[in-house]
Amino acid sequence: MTRTLPGPTDHVVVVGAGLAGLSAALHLLGAGRRVTVVDREELPGGRAGRLDLAGYRIDTGPTVLTMPDLADEAFAAVGDSLYERVELIPLHPAYRACFADGSSLDVHTGADAMAAEVERFAGAAEAAGYRRLRDWLQRLYRAQIRRFIDANFDSPFGLLNADLARLAALGGFGRLDARIGRFLSDERLRRVFSFQALYAGVPPARALAAYAVIAYMDTVAGVYFPRGGMHALPRAMAQAAAAAGADLRFGQTVTRLERSGERITAVVTDSGRIPCDAVVLTPDLPVTYRLLGRRPRRPLALRHSPSAVVLHAGTDRTWPRLAHHTISFGAAWHTTFDELTRAGRLMSDPSLLVTRPTATDAGLAPPGRHLHYILAPCPNTDVGPDAAAWSDIGPRYRDSLLRELERRGLQGVEASIEEECLITPADWHARGHAAGTPFSAAHTFAQTGPFRPRNLVRGTQNAVLAGCGTTPGVGVPTVLLSGKLAAARVTGVPGRKSPRSHPSPTGAPAERAGAPAPAHLRVPSWSGGVGRGAAAVPPAHEAPRNRLTAAQEPSASSPNSPAATRRSPLPGSPPADPTAPASEGRTG
Repeated sequence: MTRTLPGPTDHVVVVGAGLAGLSAALHLLGAGRRVTVVDREELPGGRAGRLDLAGYRIDTGPTVLTMPDLADEAFAAVGDSLYERVELIPLHPAYRACFADGSSLDVHTGADAMAAEVERFAGAAEAAGYRRLRDWLQRLYRAQIRRFIDANFDSPFGLLNADLARLAALGGFGRLDARIGRFLSDERLRRVFSFQALYAGVPPARALAAYAVIAYMDTVAGVYFPRGGMHALPRAMAQAAAAAGADLRFGQTVTRLERSGERITAVVTDSGRIPCDAVVLTPDLPVTYRLLGRRPRRPLALRHSPSAVVLHAGTDRTWPRLAHHTISFGAAWHTTFDELTRAGRLMSDPSLLVTRPTATDAGLAPPGRHLHYILAPCPNTDVGPDAAAWSDIGPRYRDSLLRELERRGLQGVEASIEEECLITPADWHARGHAAGTPFSAAHTFAQTGPFRPRNLVRGTQNAVLAGCGTTPGVGVPTVLLSGKLAAARVTGVPGRKSPRSHPSPTGAPAERAGAPAPAHLRVPSWSGGVGRGAAAVPPAHEAPRNRLTAAQEPSASSPNSPAATRRSPLPGSPPADPTAPASEGRTG
């Protein structure tokens, strides 16, 4: 039995309207709590933000959605449904991998389709190895999901369960690269199933094999894209929360927490004071600890994941070789990870993620135009150049990346750009992200499971943490779970429910994890009214303020939209000092 908050928890204030905060809010509402959500931005989303730039609708955060049933679990808590609010489009292929030798591989999530592609690419023996690998990934996921990923820990003794033995028997405590090599000998294929370790901030040669569970999510469970962009997910979550009675307060910066002994009694914003019985804090860890006035002691300082340079480019053309997600691998591999995590240098032979969302949803760009998102991993500001240095490095690195893409077959890419937004570690730093990285603390062994910063902080009885810096970690699925786990600290663990079956495009029941969501469902228009699942509606004398309405749907003409200029800054960026109050009230 894991710990829950002592004392009253009738009214919970959630600081941050990102995926973690909204997940927590929905689970709390479903358990009958009264919930207020406060965020400094004018729209929900947190890291999963939106930039409108001259008709281009740009997701400023994650571009890959896996495990949608974990999101639907939050909707289901209030009797709602992700699949009725958001049209999820399965991506086929999930990725296209392009290699320095000119070869390419389409990554399919269907077993037969992928086996056939692997056989075409590398032969029958590798295809057989892929099938064995797929079976191992499925068993690895089943061994981890309920006891290690979707679980709160009060001490390392929480690891001692039957699934620990199963995980050990599966080789989960070996090294990822070596374990993948037991199934696949082709070095290019091994990259496809191990590059995901970079999401966790650890090179494949040093990452635990247990982190192949991310490859399961990407290559087995399926990759999806919400119609309207990834930002459609937090928008729908905020709408569902509003319909269930949440008080959503946007454009309010949290400046401090009022305390009485070990209890938080109120959340103070630049617009007023919000009394509370408990609080869920989702900003990045340094901001959260500063608000609490407490920082847990750790024997070793936190190590952070690499950061990223992202170029969002609105163009007048595209390139047929690009899928929705294309991974362009450089010839170097091991040296790349050394540069990113140890030497603190930019990649000399970069591996890049190029996302083309308009391949799936043309409405994200003006007619006849295309949107490209170019992500280049780079060192964080702890091991590489500091934030100030990026004002000079950023533009030069942007030019270098475009030249490299030209060399790799995207002829005319720089000349095609009409609008762009360049994001560097300086921008992440300015938004309060430790070490200038949006990927938070790395998933080293000493920062995983019960050893990761916990979602309870000693010295404060009624505060819970959520977001990528705490349990269970980085990534959209895990951040959604972090909100659920934070809510469980307030309400107690609910009984496990049987997953709802959603119709697949063929009419067959969907599997629990990664089954194709119905592609015919649509995102409804915003509504501020209380509808289905209206649990825990505030009393009439405390009418919710700042309900999410149609007026808050982002558009190119919105007064909150940045000017349509080249190299626009990240919207809503606070001052460069991450200790300033403007860095608070932010989701993690």
